Amino acid sequence: MGKRIALIDGHPDPSPDRYCHALTQAYAEAAAAAGHEVARITVAQTVVPFLRTAQDWSEGTPVPGIRDAQNTIAWAEHLVIVYPLWLGAMPALLKAFFEQVFRPGFAIAKGKRSLSPGLLKGKSARIVVTMGMPAIVYRLFFRAHSLKSLERNILKFSGIGPIRETLIGGVETSAEKRLMWLEKLRTLGGAGG
Repeated sequence: MGKRIALIDGHPDPSPDRYCHALTQAYAEAAAAAGHEVARITVAQTVVPFLRTAQDWSEGTPVPGIRDAQNTIAWAEHLVIVYPLWLGAMPALLKAFFEQVFRPGFAIAKGKRSLSPGLLKGKSARIVVTMGMPAIVYRLFFRAHSLKSLERNILKFSGIGPIRETLIGGVETSAEKRLMWLEKLRTLGGAGG
């Protein structure tokens, strides 16, 4: 029996030419062909207001597109998050998306003071990050700071685990390398991992 997989395409540019969109599509097609149920969230096509106060985060009402994303994430057993590294971190629109979606009452217990307040236990995740620099430079020299922040401060804090990473460096170096990574994402999609 297949998994229920939610794909979060976090590239903020809706242009179909973006490599992150192609990676998400490759994963989705292979997962569906292997019998997994697949739902997609395209952040570039979602209305994502920026939060401006702690009160809005803890007590505000999410807009319809954010509620839809929460419903998709609640349904899923496995999350796949795909985004480009911009200025050493995830794009601002994707960060705003996570701030809106992973609110108290949905991702973490409301008002609970705990080191493990997560409400999304039982879900796993894979994070796929594309970048111009070699992935090893991001991991060793920059210590993958923004990736660790997403893992630890958002996903694990919400109860999600295990979390796996796929870092795709040098995306602008060659067409062959890009095709190779599309095939790897198809393999991951087929396996549901």
